[in-house]
Amino acid sequence: MSTSQAQTCIMSLTLNDLAKTIDHSLLHPTMTDSDLKIGLELCKKYNVATACVKPYAIPLALEILSDSGVSICAVIGFPHGNSTTAIKVLEAEQAASAGATEIDMVINIGKARGGDWEYVRTEIQQVNEAVVKHGATLKVIFENDYLSEEEIVQLCRMCSVLEVAFVKTSTGYGFVKQANGDYAYKGATVPHLKLMRANCDPKVQIKAAGGVRTLDDLLNVMALGVTRIGATATSVILEDAKIRGFSEAKKEVKIEVNDSLGGGY
Repeated sequence: MSTSQAQTCIMSLTLNDLAKTIDHSLLHPTMTDSDLKIGLELCKKYNVATACVKPYAIPLALEILSDSGVSICAVIGFPHGNSTTAIKVLEAEQAASAGATEIDMVINIGKARGGDWEYVRTEIQQVNEAVVKHGATLKVIFENDYLSEEEIVQLCRMCSVLEVAFVKTSTGYGFVKQANGDYAYKGATVPHLKLMRANCDPKVQIKAAGGVRTLDDLLNVMALGVTRIGATATSVILEDAKIRGFSEAKKEVKIEVNDSLGGGY
């Protein structure tokens, strides 16, 4: 990637490069096994990075994806992060043992908001150690909608010290009732992605979840330093990429960085 001016960058990408940035989300609470099978076949068709599933679905994902290049990502403490540390560790160990090579863990958001950083640090450390011991990769989900910029920065620095592989913006399911009775949720935003990239060690990768629903959204966040996204709009993104000339050969693309994303998951 090269930068030609402050808000413009040039990247050389294949269709597979784009596909391998995507964790295809299969996390909706109403999903049946039939729904999961359709989603897993989609993962296989587009050769995405991972199929992101709840732990109970790992055996089904293994069955369908066994002869593909698609890995399995399991979520733990999802979506609210309120399980005890011991349960999160156990859940992570069981998921990794069952075949998940990536684990997305939600922090204890209330502890972070309350400033109990020792609790948060210990939890992340213990889960990360358990995941790495089993040969898997941890992504730590912040749920940025709930947090101040100062809290996001603190978490980025903490995860850097603990040598966590990824930090992630959101679950995609952080809807909270407002005072007027409405439910509001943003997910990944450009300002938060810039903040996370600026405050994480260069070795810590960034995953954007919620808000990346088009090819332009994906290119936009990649230009900001994001290396993985969580998405349900996988087919929309990659079919558009084909239409716009992405293939097995490298395609040079000039990206004008936009300050907004499409929204949604």
